[in-house]
Amino acid sequence: MLPTFTKAVVLASGGIDSTVTAAVAKQDGSRLHLLTISYGQRHGIEVTRAGQVAQAFGADSHLVLEVPLHLIGGSALTTAEDLPKDRTETERREGIPSTYVPARNTIFLSLALAYAETLHASLIYIGANVLDYSGYPDCRPEFLRAFEHVARLGTRAGVAGHSIDIRAPLLTMTKAEIIRLGASLDVPFHLTHSCYDPTAAGLACGRCDSCRIRREGFQAAGLTDPIAYVEASPTT
Repeated sequence: MLPTFTKAVVLASGGIDSTVTAAVAKQDGSRLHLLTISYGQRHGIEVTRAGQVAQAFGADSHLVLEVPLHLIGGSALTTAEDLPKDRTETERREGIPSTYVPARNTIFLSLALAYAETLHASLIYIGANVLDYSGYPDCRPEFLRAFEHVARLGTRAGVAGHSIDIRAPLLTMTKAEIIRLGASLDVPFHLTHSCYDPTAAGLACGRCDSCRIRREGFQAAGLTDPIAYVEASPTT
């Protein structure tokens, strides 16, 4: 008898967390349907990288949706507002940063839910993380569980008893643990992009919160980050 595979929608940003999450979904035996949201972010290169990741994993599909959140504004990621840089770990954990995009994960998960229902997929994977989450409230476990409840109440699939589960396998892992897991699953880290403020050529700045979290994670994992940065070494 041939094995059966569960369809899974994976929110794919082209970054480390979503890429490792896709690798976990594949290891779990899911057929991958990657969903990337192009929302007017200044680091739009991540959309291209997500497509490369989809190819590397042999995903069944990769859908890119245009959702112009930059028209709403409210975030340094979608406006010309200066990005926080050179912040220490302590500074990054103080309050919600200006890179927070209003209701981003609520919007992304809603779109993933609609896509999953259309595909008759029973799983949605998201690379949310509560330890290295930079203060984003929509990466907390209580938010994800609440959204899962909404998914059961507000969809035809849920009403019919076919629940769509939200999986966040990296939720309580440190960045170093995530990177080590990715390495064990042969994740193509060289394809991933994390920087909030890359150069026109796509080179990572090395100074934004996301770059610093990434670099500290590779250092703590004892592994070499395969991407290039404008700055050769982290600022302490």
